[in-house]
Amino acid sequence: MSTRPGVGDAFPDIAMETPDGGSVKASDFAGQKLVVFFYPKDNTPGCTTENIEFSAAKPEFDKAGVALLGVSKDSAKKHQNFIAKHDLKAPLATDAEENGLSDALGIWTEKQNYGRTYMGMVRTTYLVGPDGKIARVWDKVKVKGHVEAVLEAAKAL
Repeated sequence: MSTRPGVGDAFPDIAMETPDGGSVKASDFAGQKLVVFFYPKDNTPGCTTENIEFSAAKPEFDKAGVALLGVSKDSAKKHQNFIAKHDLKAPLATDAEENGLSDALGIWTEKQNYGRTYMGMVRTTYLVGPDGKIARVWDKVKVKGHVEAVLEAAKAL
């Protein structure tokens, strides 16, 4: 298995589907700071909280010149419902393709829960600098206080 890209490495430029059927990739944000937060699943408690908190903080990120992008393996249709249900403001993308962005980053991985082994997303956030390089990685994110920590780091970049 290849080593996971880390701080100082280029963020992989892999296209993902947006809820409206379009496409988005890291290079679309060239020249600006970008926060990409990966979460396991739409409409689950932690993921919903994380998305609502990033959405609530979006004006602050905007003011700091930082783009946001939430990513899970959920379908574009599921994302549309999730956005509508919770009035989310942070843009979402679908990383459902085999060998997609989460695979390239090594965060789509084997997980265990109640003795069951399955593939799942490790909740991870990346701060990407205007140069397209990874400036900071938050691994195995705990939702509480996370958005504030990311905002502070993004402002400081």
